Amino acid sequence: MLGAAPVALGATKSATAARSPQAALASSLNSTIRHAGGRSGAYVLDLDTGQPLFSYSPDVGRLPASVEKLYTTSTALLDFGANTTLTTSIDGIGTLNDGHWTGTLYLKGGGDPTFGSASFDHFAYGGGATMQRLVANLIRTQGITSIQGRVIGDESYFDSLRGTPATGFRFSTDVEGSLSALVYNRGLINQGSAYVLHPALFAAQQFVSALRSAGVKVAQKIPISTGRTPPGTGLLAEVNSPRMGTLIKLTNTPSDNFFAETLIKDIGAKFGGAGTTAAGAAAVRSLVASRFGIHPQLNDGSGLSRSDFTTPRQVVTLLSRMASNIDFVSSLAVAGKTGTLEHEMNGTIAQGRCEGKTGTLSDAANLVGYCQARDGHKLAFAFLMNSVFNTDVTHKIEANMAVTLAKYNG
Repeated sequence: MLGAAPVALGATKSATAARSPQAALASSLNSTIRHAGGRSGAYVLDLDTGQPLFSYSPDVGRLPASVEKLYTTSTALLDFGANTTLTTSIDGIGTLNDGHWTGTLYLKGGGDPTFGSASFDHFAYGGGATMQRLVANLIRTQGITSIQGRVIGDESYFDSLRGTPATGFRFSTDVEGSLSALVYNRGLINQGSAYVLHPALFAAQQFVSALRSAGVKVAQKIPISTGRTPPGTGLLAEVNSPRMGTLIKLTNTPSDNFFAETLIKDIGAKFGGAGTTAAGAAAVRSLVASRFGIHPQLNDGSGLSRSDFTTPRQVVTLLSRMASNIDFVSSLAVAGKTGTLEHEMNGTIAQGRCEGKTGTLSDAANLVGYCQARDGHKLAFAFLMNSVFNTDVTHKIEANMAVTLAKYNG
C-alpha cells in the first residue's frame, strides 16, 4: 500500500516474546471471563509478591451466594478460637439417693449443629457429640439408675426462628435443617424427608429414649416439655462438639447451609448479645471491618439472602489475611478431590493445587480460593459471576480460569 510503513518481522516476534507472564495471564483470564456473560467481577493477587495479577470490575458488589460462608467461618474461627467446642449439657434441680434421681432434668442446648444420634454422627460427621455419649457421661459421673420427675428441653441460647431472612425465618429445605440451639439430627426425621416443628421438644424426647436404652428406669409417662433452665441448677453431665476448626471444615468443604446458619447464631449468642441471625451478622460485619478493613453487606450466615453483597477485592482481602491460618485453608474444598470441588478440574494441573469455596444461586455462580501456581507462588482469587443463564456452564468457565492460574509461571 502506497505510503505504508514497512513492518519488521523481527520486531513483531520480539514484542510477542517480550510479553510478560502476567500480561499473558491477564489476557487469557479476560478472554475467558467474557464468555460468562451477565455481570461478572474478578480479582487475583499473588500472595508471595503482593502484586495484583488480574482485575475485572473488582469493586462492584455481587451476590456472594455460599461464598458468604467464608465471612461466617473466618469470624467463628477468629472470635472463638480453633480449639473451642460447643457444649450440650444436662443440668438438674433435685436429689440423688442411691442412684435414684428425683427432680427436674434440663437438656440444655449450646448451639452444636452436630448433636444427635450415634448412627447419624457416624454417618455424617464422626465428631462424637452424641446423645448416647451424653447419657453415658450422666450415668458414669452421677451413677443414676432411675429417674422420677420431669425432663425439659432448653433451646433458649438461640431464638426460636427456624429459618433465615431468605426464608422469612421459617423452616426451609434450603437451610438443610431446623435451626435451634438444641437440635437433634438437624431436626430432621424419616431420613431427612421431614422435619420436626419443635426441635428442643424432640431432642428432650430422644434424651428420655436414650436413657431407657442405656438401662435407666424412667416412668412411662414422665412429663417432657420445653423451657428455660433456671438459676441454681447443677451441672450433671455434658458433651462437647468437635473443635471449631473442624466445625468450619464441616461447613465450608460441603457448603453446609445449616452449619453456617447455626454458627452465625453461635457468634451472635457469644459476641453479639443475642442468639439471633441479626446479632451474628452484625458481629461478623464488625470483625471483618476491624480485622480486614472491609465492609461487605450481609444479613445471614450461608449466603441464601439476596441482600448479601460483596466485591471480588473484599473476598481476596479476606483470603489474603487468612492464608496463613491452617484451619481456615484446610476447611476449603480441594479441586478434583473433596467437597463441592470434587468433580471440578479433574486431570488438570489444578487438581490438588487449588482449593476454594463455590457459591451458587439460581442466577449466580461463584468460585473463590487459592491456587498454587506453576512457579510455586500462592495466588488468591475471586471470580463472582451474577445474572448468568446457566450456573453449570458458568462454574465450568470459572474452573477453567482456576486451571489458568495453576499454570501461571511468573
